[in-house]
Amino acid sequence: MRRATRLFAFVFVLVGIAASGVDSAAVAQEWERSSPEAEGLDPAPLLALDSAVQAGEFDNVDRLVVVRNGKLVMSQRYPRDYREISASFDMRPHQFNYQHPDWHPFYMGQDVHSLQSVTKSVTSSLIGIAIGRGEIDGVDTPLLSLLADYDLSGVDEGLRAARLEDLLTMRLGIEWHEQDRPIGPENTTIQLEFSDDWVEFTLAQPMDAAPGERWVYNSGGSHLMSAILRAATGRTAEVYAEEQLFGPLGIEAYHWKREPAGLPDTEGGLYLEAEDLARFGQLYLNRGVWNGTRILPEGWVEASVARHVEDVAPENPNWNGGYGYQWWRLDRDEIEVWAGLGYGGQYLLVLPEQRIVAVANSWNVFGSHTPVMGAFLTALIDSARD
Repeated sequence: MRRATRLFAFVFVLVGIAASGVDSAAVAQEWERSSPEAEGLDPAPLLALDSAVQAGEFDNVDRLVVVRNGKLVMSQRYPRDYREISASFDMRPHQFNYQHPDWHPFYMGQDVHSLQSVTKSVTSSLIGIAIGRGEIDGVDTPLLSLLADYDLSGVDEGLRAARLEDLLTMRLGIEWHEQDRPIGPENTTIQLEFSDDWVEFTLAQPMDAAPGERWVYNSGGSHLMSAILRAATGRTAEVYAEEQLFGPLGIEAYHWKREPAGLPDTEGGLYLEAEDLARFGQLYLNRGVWNGTRILPEGWVEASVARHVEDVAPENPNWNGGYGYQWWRLDRDEIEVWAGLGYGGQYLLVLPEQRIVAVANSWNVFGSHTPVMGAFLTALIDSARD
């Protein structure tokens, strides 16, 4: 009887939204609430995960959200005092100081949370929308033809063969040291974030492979999407998202950083509330349709999450890693997992066969950096087992 009571209480907490301002209240009205059991999920793995997070087994998990069958079955908040947590770290107020509590993980005390590189997956959808609207010809379009507003006279000749798809799949061939070097002056993405014009910085880098030949994680390439969208649509990524994506999805609360030259930071600058990010995941689960209206062009979701590149995480035995159009494939146990991943523990997970969308927001940049990712995915899979 005690266990049943605990599970009932857990389900009640899962679907309850802690009021913390107008933004989250507006979000809560959009999702139909349900319980794990009502949607065919075993609540025990989710309960165990929640207990582990509360016990501090993972670093600084802020939010866990689970949607099954289009209904919200889990929405947990784990309040933390980031001003206290970060007090002994670098407190210079700057939007790219990842240790300053005004900017990370929440924006200026609001509910919107830094998504970091999940921003890439969201921006990729804007590229798809622009293609569907005829503003970009398609993924085979020569990359530099989309960047004609910039001085291209000094770019490496090898980049002239690159297509838009090479950018989307992280195979531009530009020499870029992001995952193979620690965060610091030698990391190309840190150099990018301290440059005056991120597009010009990226285009000035040398090539070390032919376009399409080799996968290298490259946030500078992802930021080129910002310049491409402005040139192709006449609007910044932020304004275009309001018109074509956020508006239709009912997303009103967000923040989008801008780089020094004024473009929205499309490599990692978007902040959303967790339940709003889940809406974006549900759009992909629904193959680009939201409430009966097509937002993404037909076939874009399938192309985005296809395994264009294999073995992108061979050192990690927990999943069969692949990469699509700024989307990861983290398949496990023959279960498809589509993912947006971001620094500090930002995870958007879509399990299409299980009809699950899940979001985790964390900020594990202090301490042991123990991520909740593996345990979260395990709990989702175990809860959906027949």
